[in-house]
Amino acid sequence: MFGIIASILFVLIWSTGFIVARAVVPHGAPELVLAVRLAITTLLLAGAARYAGQRWPRGRRLTLHLAAGAMLHGLYLTVSWWAVSRGMPAGIMALLGATQPLMVAVASVALLGDRLPGRAWSGLAIAIAGVVCVLLPAIERSGAGAVPVVPVLAGIFAIIAMTGGTLIQRGQIAGDPILMSGAVQNLGGALVAMAATLVVGEWRWDNDPLLWIGLGWSVLGLSAAGLSLLVWLVRHQGPTRMSMLLLLVPPIAAIEAWALFDETLGPVQLVGFALALGGVLLGRSQGRKAARELVEPA
Repeated sequence: MFGIIASILFVLIWSTGFIVARAVVPHGAPELVLAVRLAITTLLLAGAARYAGQRWPRGRRLTLHLAAGAMLHGLYLTVSWWAVSRGMPAGIMALLGATQPLMVAVASVALLGDRLPGRAWSGLAIAIAGVVCVLLPAIERSGAGAVPVVPVLAGIFAIIAMTGGTLIQRGQIAGDPILMSGAVQNLGGALVAMAATLVVGEWRWDNDPLLWIGLGWSVLGLSAAGLSLLVWLVRHQGPTRMSMLLLLVPPIAAIEAWALFDETLGPVQLVGFALALGGVLLGRSQGRKAARELVEPA
């Protein structure tokens, strides 16, 4: 029974990643909000790691953790939140995030010499066709529902950055303690978000209650509760079932975005949404090795 409750809670929590972004960016600069969020998360996880007796990495391992965090938490979240702040719908951004395991698989072929079965390539082709069906109508649309090309390109770049960070995690640091890894990698992300804040030069922070609620939820809900549930589910139900749960996140995020922000998808986009998730499902069903790559920041 607890496993069912944990699964439902995880999907609901994880689906709010870009909903939070959509809610808080009118009240604070996305780069600044993320810098504060990642810095607080770093302190919380570092304290927990110290309490658990997990040692801080040194030398090359420290560099690898920081690099992974800079890409996974820093570039991915900063660029994707910027895209959401410039008109990218939260549901579509969540859908792009769901394609990350297939991008990891393709990058593994190109960079690490891995081999993929034919159904993985078929799944990739179907997922790409679905994403195109979702994005093109939004780009071509005029008026309030239109999505500019630049945020779309930024969203795609964010997924590429997350893919690079995932590949780093597959290497020497894959077996490092979770709390310590989370602390160092959030620090790497915080440094990127701080640098982006300085470069953009936007310090907007209006102290609206929604901003503080969103920040608190990002730290305690997404980073603490969500990640803890994810780790528990992977250990008790296995990575394959966890991989299936993650496919529920984009449609739920799209429903939440429709209910809260009136974001809608047209008929072609709905078909594309189904195609993209079906392609990801087909590409992920390749056995245990492929199922390991299933964590994306929210």
